[in-house]
Amino acid sequence: MSDPTRKMPLKAVLRIDFPPSDRLGRGKIQLMELIASTGSISAAGRSMDMSYRRAWLLVDALNHMFKQPVIESQRGGSQGGGASLTTFGQELLERYRGMEQRVDDTLKADLDWLEANRQSDQ
Repeated sequence: MSDPTRKMPLKAVLRIDFPPSDRLGRGKIQLMELIASTGSISAAGRSMDMSYRRAWLLVDALNHMFKQPVIESQRGGSQGGGASLTTFGQELLERYRGMEQRVDDTLKADLDWLEANRQSDQ
């Protein structure tokens, strides 16, 4: 039986460190995308197999990393609860995805070289 992860293509991963301890990377960006598509922090968290508390803590961290909020949320009630990206959050998401694409484009030749010289059983 073959291993489904065998010979997965190499991929550079963008993570931006905000010293001393904040980071912006794939997890927070994926959570932002899921909040944008579902309109819900809890649904986005469930999609990522994380608790509502963990998702909320990541949202809170995102909202404290920048001068402007990234995600707005409304409590439940007659209109129901919900969450959405702010205008700033949408721009952050677009800029991050653009940075990822530029990293991929810039490193393509090097990643191709690494792939060509990679051990065949990895």
